[in-house]
Amino acid sequence: MKSFHLSIVTPDGTQFDGEAEELVVRTISGDMGIMAGHINCVTALGMGKALIVSDGKKREAACIGGILSVIDGKVSLVPTTFEWADAIDVKRAEAAEEKARKMLDDKAHMTSVEQRLAEARLKRALVRKSVASSTNTH
Repeated sequence: MKSFHLSIVTPDGTQFDGEAEELVVRTISGDMGIMAGHINCVTALGMGKALIVSDGKKREAACIGGILSVIDGKVSLVPTTFEWADAIDVKRAEAAEEKARKMLDDKAHMTSVEQRLAEARLKRALVRKSVASSTNTH
């Protein structure tokens, strides 16, 4: 299978820089798959699982926010948050989920901005838990 150059860079540093055969990420308009020869594009990332196939091996990660660009066959993924599935602290994700749910239980005392922030925290925690649990079942 043909490969392409993939660079994954976050505020914490480079997470991946090498050849890949496939990349699937969640954009703001749904899942998007990238393979060698993809047309040039730039899109905003949503919250979801990223799947990277490199040397025939699949790796998953929680990928949240940021930008994906494909320019002349080079793919750059610049997420706000990117955590490889095997590095996700499930207990921390569960604690974040519980805290967000408690906050949302008290919507009457929250501003609309606080409510949207709590909903985003909950979604991030659920994405992280989902990605972590999907690797434990393989």
